[in-house]
Amino acid sequence: MTYAENLWLFFILLSGIIIVPGMDMFFVIANSLTGGKRAGLSATAGIMLGGVYHTLLGAIGISALLAIAPWLLNVMLFVGAAYMVWIGITLLRSAITVDRIRAAKTASLWIAFRQGMITCILNPKAYLFIFAVYPQFIRPHYGPLWSQALVMGIMTAIVQLAVYGGLALAAGTSRTLMTGNPGTTIFIGRAAGALFIGVALLTAWQGMITFGITTYD
Repeated sequence: MTYAENLWLFFILLSGIIIVPGMDMFFVIANSLTGGKRAGLSATAGIMLGGVYHTLLGAIGISALLAIAPWLLNVMLFVGAAYMVWIGITLLRSAITVDRIRAAKTASLWIAFRQGMITCILNPKAYLFIFAVYPQFIRPHYGPLWSQALVMGIMTAIVQLAVYGGLALAAGTSRTLMTGNPGTTIFIGRAAGALFIGVALLTAWQGMITFGITTYD
């Protein structure tokens, strides 16, 4: 797999992750309902900063593994792929619906930004996700890890801005879409589950090829 193909695969998986209804999405819509578009975009900016933090953390973790115990990166690749399959199966079996999204308690732009950032950074599931997904895409033979992490961080921020920013600009419509179309949210969740499984199997297969012909020096 070429580096460009690797990035496209990451982009597809990333988009699938972000469009699944979850706490970040609900937080943006809730703030938009209370404080308008600016509050929603402020919340989005905070979440984007949190996403950049997670990207840097993932790159630092992989760099540390390569320096201390390179063989662990291969272990994490396959363990991470197995975890992604488990997430995919869970999403396939789930029925994600949204009963209602309430307005946030405050319309302060700074508070919306700060809470979005803190909520994203402190999300314990995000750390498990990072160390499951990132070893699938950040590979030493693609070049410097810092440049790969930079590109992935930029891609993450752009997709978050496109999805969450779009929801913030149409908060009322967004809430109606989430709460009034359970079939849509169920489909999104299950489609993301199938995507997780497909990407996990593909990256594990690519990892087997790499493991067989490459050593991390």
